[in-house]
Amino acid sequence: MADLPALLQPGDALVFNDTRVIPARLEGEYHHDGVVVRIGATLHMRTALDGWKAFVRPAKRLQRGGTIIFSGHGIELVAAVAEKGDAGEILLIFDKSGMALDAAIKLVGRMPLPPYIAARRAEDAQDRIDYQTVYAREEGAVAAPTAGLHFTIDLLKKLAEHGIEEHFITLHVGAGTFLPVRVDDTENHKMHAEIGHIDAETAERLMAVKAQGGQIIAVGTTTLRLLESATSEIGQLGAWSGATDIFITPGYQFRFVDRLITNFHLPRSTLFMLVSAFSGLETMKAAYKHAIENDYRFYSYGDASLLDRFSESRNLALR
Repeated sequence: MADLPALLQPGDALVFNDTRVIPARLEGEYHHDGVVVRIGATLHMRTALDGWKAFVRPAKRLQRGGTIIFSGHGIELVAAVAEKGDAGEILLIFDKSGMALDAAIKLVGRMPLPPYIAARRAEDAQDRIDYQTVYAREEGAVAAPTAGLHFTIDLLKKLAEHGIEEHFITLHVGAGTFLPVRVDDTENHKMHAEIGHIDAETAERLMAVKAQGGQIIAVGTTTLRLLESATSEIGQLGAWSGATDIFITPGYQFRFVDRLITNFHLPRSTLFMLVSAFSGLETMKAAYKHAIENDYRFYSYGDASLLDRFSESRNLALR
């Protein structure tokens, strides 16, 4: 990533997702009609001041009207099972609301580390620092926008000195983003919605970058998905506030983003489909072959790539 300033041009704009990961993994006891079950819940999208959608395991025995008690650090956080959806998705309504709920989650929750890390060791205090971007500020994500983990304060300073603009938007990353595709037809895959926000001033500034000939570089697939959600069919980016479940697959016509910085993703994932749509399937196959042959690292703390849109065919891998 040290080479990034030289690979961009003055007047280009990097767009970052400034969401901040919360300790969204909760463990507790489910109570209903004398049944007590130990469960684990991963919050993935806030629905109200006192409500969150969550993936729960085991979910089979949970019923609407049951109660889950989460505890830790001397407090109890109680949630009612308000709705039960597909694949273990539950709507939880808590006995606390707003900032009081946020504070309680910080006390009883654990950082939602990727399973390949969580399976090897317990969470420690450093994870609450390491699993955040240096510019994270808007709390609400349950997974880090991992492309941003490559950026340091020093690198951001060098990019600014090179004349590269930086802009921030917010998409609260949900756990559903990383669910594998288990259907043969992608039209049958359900993307879980995520909450995002772009203010009018940022939208205007990014449109100005385009008007002046600069390129828009999305830092991460979450940034790209929100920018594309907020852009009209004629390429006009506007203010946005709400949920998006955009699912980008090969054939999608990109409206706003010119380049993408992203990590290497797993096969059969929505993320690999997105990068294949962006840079072309054959290009991505070649890039991944190169990455495997040269021992690039995959997953959240892995290596990054700088990708151009398919029509430009200038794909660069960064270590």
